[in-house]
Amino acid sequence: MTVTSSIAAGDASFRGIWRLTWPQMLMMLFQFIIGFTDVWVAGRINPDVQASLGIVNQCMFFLLVVAVALSNGAVAAVGQALGAGLLARARRYVSLILWGGALCGGVVAASGLVAADALLHVLMVPERIMPVASYFWHVYLLTLPAHYLFTISNAAFRARKDVIAPLLTMVVVSVVNAVASAGFGLGLWGLPDFGYAGVAWGTFWSVLAGAALNVVLLRRGGMVQGVSMPPWRWIRCGAPYLVKVAAPAAAMQVLWHMGYLVLFAITGSLPAPADSVNALAGLTAGMRVESLIFLPAFAFNMTASILVGHLLGAGLRDDARRVGLRLLVIGCGSMTVLAALLWPWVPELSAILTPDAAVAAQTVSYLRYNLVSIPFTVASMTLGGIMTGAGATFYNFIVYSSATWFVRLPCAWFMGHVVWRDAAGVFIAMLVSQVFQSSTMFWLFLTKDWSRFSMMRRANGTTHKGGNSNVRD
Repeated sequence: MTVTSSIAAGDASFRGIWRLTWPQMLMMLFQFIIGFTDVWVAGRINPDVQASLGIVNQCMFFLLVVAVALSNGAVAAVGQALGAGLLARARRYVSLILWGGALCGGVVAASGLVAADALLHVLMVPERIMPVASYFWHVYLLTLPAHYLFTISNAAFRARKDVIAPLLTMVVVSVVNAVASAGFGLGLWGLPDFGYAGVAWGTFWSVLAGAALNVVLLRRGGMVQGVSMPPWRWIRCGAPYLVKVAAPAAAMQVLWHMGYLVLFAITGSLPAPADSVNALAGLTAGMRVESLIFLPAFAFNMTASILVGHLLGAGLRDDARRVGLRLLVIGCGSMTVLAALLWPWVPELSAILTPDAAVAAQTVSYLRYNLVSIPFTVASMTLGGIMTGAGATFYNFIVYSSATWFVRLPCAWFMGHVVWRDAAGVFIAMLVSQVFQSSTMFWLFLTKDWSRFSMMRRANGTTHKGGNSNVRD
């Protein structure tokens, strides 16, 4: 076993898994706090601002699809290169994704600015909140290049197993955002009160600070040297692997978010109009709790992609499979215990989110089914991270998209509109789709050679069949 291989194998121990996971849990918590702060400040200004922020945030999810996809490619390519001991290749990939991310962010932002108001009209934003939504939309579009850099540079840190630097950066971003949004949005601490403009520009400056700090830390860590892109000859060989990983990830993100929009439409059109409104409110409130509960699961997803990428880069295919199973046991086991502990407190959690008894009842129903699905959801998320680290995002695309469009949505309509004729049918369909999704992913993990999507090196130094053997170091 080489030095690189022994290091990679050592990090796959239970202690190594914990060392990588806990900072990412905190990082996800601070990311949650950032979003919560903006929503809280917007709500304190007035409901119109809060509604406008919600609409614009949903639009931003779609515009960040390319950034998330490039992040998946970064974790796979950089992690595998470092696992193989190819530092020069890793540096070139980091430079390529940073430049590519900044370019894509600029193009998407410019395109959005050209058709900004037209898009809001297509989304049928009420005229009453159109000026506020338009202001948020324009400022957030200006934020997009920095947001791309911030997201992708965080992935570059994770790929090199550095989870402390992005955690510290996320702390800085959350502090800057909290001070700027609350201070300039509400006029706290003697700062001028700019209202919703303070919230919008607070996001801009906090993300810009995070992106700049990440680039500085990457340079200090030796992962970025100078400001030039890799040679064009190398890009022609190295870029196809990034596209191979990023394209299915981008397609999956688009179909996933579109699926949620359709799910909201199915819920909003339930037979009883009053129940459908309460169900939509309960679904929205329940998803807020869900986003907090699943922060550890996201951390397991990212840890899986890091470790599997490094192990496959080092040629340790069997170890990659073993660490995947280990992560499944740890993630599903710990999150199931958490679900059991939360179960008795579901009514209290729902009451905190809404004082309306009918909405609270729908929130309780959603969270009950959600807690039952936790082992399956966590398994699916962890297996998705494993496939990302291996570069096998094609499997994620096929399974996640099929689970959403061929299982969840048809079942939600049939159970919600025909069988149960209420929101319980929709929530059950979500549980059924998670069982299908996790079972299919686990079957692929056990039976398919998902390592063939990587740039894995064998002991004799050759590349695994199906890997990207044309990439120069």
